[in-house]
This record gives sequence, C-alpha cells and structure tokens, in this order.
Amino acid sequence: MADRHAHDPEAYGRAIAPDYDDLYDDALDTDTAVDCLAGLAGGGPVLELGIGTGRLALPLVERGLAVHGVDSSPEMVALLRAKPGGADLPVTVGDFADVHLEERFTLVVLAFNTIFALPTQDAQVGCFAAAAEHLRPGGRFVIEAFVPDPTRFSHGGMVRPYAIGSDHVILEVGEIDPAAQRMTTTKVRLGAEGVRLYPANHRYAWPAELDLMARLAGLRMTQRWAGWDRAPFTATSDHHLTVYERP
Repeated sequence: MADRHAHDPEAYGRAIAPDYDDLYDDALDTDTAVDCLAGLAGGGPVLELGIGTGRLALPLVERGLAVHGVDSSPEMVALLRAKPGGADLPVTVGDFADVHLEERFTLVVLAFNTIFALPTQDAQVGCFAAAAEHLRPGGRFVIEAFVPDPTRFSHGGMVRPYAIGSDHVILEVGEIDPAAQRMTTTKVRLGAEGVRLYPANHRYAWPAELDLMARLAGLRMTQRWAGWDRAPFTATSDHHLTVYERP
C-alpha cells in the first residue's frame, strides 16, 4: 500500500498552481510584506526560498532589489515566468533545503508557512543550514509561519470554512498527528464548475524549535513580530515573523 504521507516536493505545486494566486489573493497582505522585506534587505540581494508565482519577488524587483528564487515546483515557476518581469528573474528549480548557489545574499526569505512543507525535522534543520550558507556576514534569514494550535482539531480532525463567496465555498479539512507534529490538510473548493481539491502536508514546529534550528546553523534570533506590520509578538499571536542574523 502506498504511503499517503510520502513526501513529493512537487505535489503541492502540481495541485494548486493554476489557482494559487486567486486562492490567496485576498488572504495575504503583500504590500506590507514587501515593505518589511525591502527594509530588512538594506538594498542588498535577496534569495527567496519557495518563490512560487513571484508574489513577493516581483514587487521586490520593482523596488530595485536583485532577487534570486528557488522552488521545487516547475508549474509554479512557469506561472512566475508568464508574469511581467518574471522571465528575467533567476530561479533555480529544486529542493530549497539542499541548494548551493555561488552568490551570497543580505536577505534570505522563507514566507507563508513554507518551512513546514519540509517533511521532517532533519529537512528543516537542513533548510536553516542552507539559508546560513547563502548569507553574507550580518545578513538576515526571515521566516513567516503560523504558531501551531492543536486545539483547532477535535479528536484529531478539523473542518472549517476558509472562504465563502456568492458562487463558491472553500472548506479546509484536516487531521493532526501530534506525535509526529504533522498536519494533513485539503482545501475543498465547491462551485458551479465542480469540486477542486488542494492537498497540503505540514510538519509543524513551534517558534522555540525553529530558534534552536537557527542556533545549530550559526544564526541568532534578533526580532520576532506577530506579522509583516511588525506588531509585537505576544502569547496570543497565531503567526510570527522571525528574523535571524548571521553574526
């Protein structure tokens, strides 16, 4: 029997690429994120791990920053290439936890929970090591992620409305394995055109665990905010934006 949790780094992109921008357009504050990242980059080159369709990278390029991207999904990169300016942006298609580029950057970015797309703690530790390898001295590694909340699940499962429109409804269905720190979720889009499924697997980690991964990579945590607007991170924050620095 096939392992339904077996990791395929390209699976998420294959499933969601055609609808990715429409699915998340209203859910993400791209302008605020780009403002924050441009300030952290300090005018230097940026490496975005999990560049996707270029939601952050292309506006950063418009700000005059040099951006190099890495993504495991050829489908997502193809959508990036089709956008204005996307064809000129250097992108490496491959595993962002095991990438080795010649260039060094002032900022490495891993946004929108993408650290949790890596299936094991070892892979996530490897991602921190790869980020540190590509930073200039004094460079920063920025991670945006949710704070895990197992209480969202009842008896190991969860169903919740994600978006409700006049012609469609999107539900999120999931299950959790606290012992493995794994969440398996599928967004289900119901509309006149039929049913669309967007599966995603997450190996989640608490901020303190990510901080330890950073220390193992020789990085130190310098800032933690509740989001791109740099609001204070508190005990009730459900997301965090953390900045690590290479000394």
